[in-house]
Amino acid sequence: MGKKGKKEKKGRGAEKTAAKMEKKVSKRSRKEEEDLEALIAHFQTLDAKKTQIVETPCSPPSPRLNASLLAHPEKDELILFGGEYFNGQKTFLYNELYVYNIRKDTWTKVDIPSPPPRRCAHQAVMVPQGGGQLWVFGGEFASPNGEQFYHYKDLWVLHLATKTWEQVKSTGGPSGRSGHRMVAWKRQLILFGGFHESTRDYIYYNDVYAFNLDTFTWSKLSPAGTGPTPRSGCQMSVSPQGGIILYGGYSKQRVKKDVDKGTRHSDMFLLKPEDGREDKWVWTRINPSGVKPTPRSGFSVATAPNHQTVFFGGVCDEEEEENLEGEFFNDLYFYDATRNRWFAGQLKGPKSEKKKRRRGRKEEPGGGSEQACGEASAQGPVEVVKEVVAEDGTVVTIKQVLAAPGSAGQPQSEDEDSSEEAGNPVPGPCPRSNAMLAVKHGVLYVYGGMFEAGNRQVTLSDLHCLDLHRMEAWKTLVEMDPETQEWLEETDSEEDSEEEVEGAEGGCEDEDSAEESSAED
Repeated sequence: MGKKGKKEKKGRGAEKTAAKMEKKVSKRSRKEEEDLEALIAHFQTLDAKKTQIVETPCSPPSPRLNASLLAHPEKDELILFGGEYFNGQKTFLYNELYVYNIRKDTWTKVDIPSPPPRRCAHQAVMVPQGGGQLWVFGGEFASPNGEQFYHYKDLWVLHLATKTWEQVKSTGGPSGRSGHRMVAWKRQLILFGGFHESTRDYIYYNDVYAFNLDTFTWSKLSPAGTGPTPRSGCQMSVSPQGGIILYGGYSKQRVKKDVDKGTRHSDMFLLKPEDGREDKWVWTRINPSGVKPTPRSGFSVATAPNHQTVFFGGVCDEEEEENLEGEFFNDLYFYDATRNRWFAGQLKGPKSEKKKRRRGRKEEPGGGSEQACGEASAQGPVEVVKEVVAEDGTVVTIKQVLAAPGSAGQPQSEDEDSSEEAGNPVPGPCPRSNAMLAVKHGVLYVYGGMFEAGNRQVTLSDLHCLDLHRMEAWKTLVEMDPETQEWLEETDSEEDSEEEVEGAEGGCEDEDSAEESSAED
């Protein structure tokens, strides 16, 4: 009895501490959020000028990270919404909506009246009802100087059939946050974790909420069992057996005044209804076998064929006293929930022309994206090395290794030689964190993200695809040269705030470390 009472008391103490911290963060951030609400209202006034739907063919979107990219449930399209960009002095936020037509390889900017306010690090989920609905919750906004933060707790739905935005207002939902994760489970949206940060304080969450898509109501779940500790930026996916898998994430704790310690989580949990009841849930710790990803944060995930989860990229920071050096990744891992097993994604390399001709008639005709990705060519093994020079003179070397082909590659033709000489890069995304992932017809698409070169943050706008059935080679659909990106040195001088507001699209916090900015979101 004594031990049990002690344990319960300890549990209540932890809950009280968390409640106190949330109250403290809320109080200190209230003033900041009030200031930012005026700026958000200013941008919404500009958005209010949009009175009709306008679809404009355009070039690929500008560089960004922490946006959302989802596949249309009925059409061969990818939908890109929101995101952030930092140029060294100012952070910008977006609420633009872009549509990428996979078959035509074209982009369209879609302006819709009354869109959600600008944001990054939100969560978006696609459901097939009504011709397709894109649900968006939360995220963050910051002042252009990146010193004040506003965390949203609003819920929006984009009706793809009618191209209309609708804000869904319902009480009892999660508090304002970003870096949370959300999945569609049956006729519900299940949301977990995230963080809330003000100038001086922060708090991480491990709460779970469900939004019912039939009744439009929120409910807070109280799963039994020991679940994940508070965190943001984790992996969350639905298993074929009807459970929800949660892996990894990032959190930080204050060690002493002005000193925080970040934690990259690598534990894994299963959240599922207890005894088949949808009103009662339970957490279970799971230990998968196979080749697990190395510890990292800022990774991206999507649902692959056969109910597997594909895991791409991320960053691992080596923390020293006042120095942070990040190692960025561009590797692939798959998690098979049926076998509870991780395995590394290895590229086979392109098949020889002879094999292609022999098997050509038996191959099923695929969509434009599968054909495009199947035509990609690369020699292997190849290590691509690119040096990026930062403004402060720091040289950062980015390495990318393309796996050796499963069979001997063919010599390059004259046309291939000339294309290399013309400057076409070897296909494949460079290492990065916070990229956007989507899968359509078994083809994985990777868009944007960021990496760091010394003190410079390079935000990307390239687009790559990989046929997950063939696993032969990446194909680059949109190229980008990181050295062409604008980068402005920080200035200590105070600029006119009015001018700053007019020149900004919005802002999102810029962390000192790649880990913190990419991990949390």
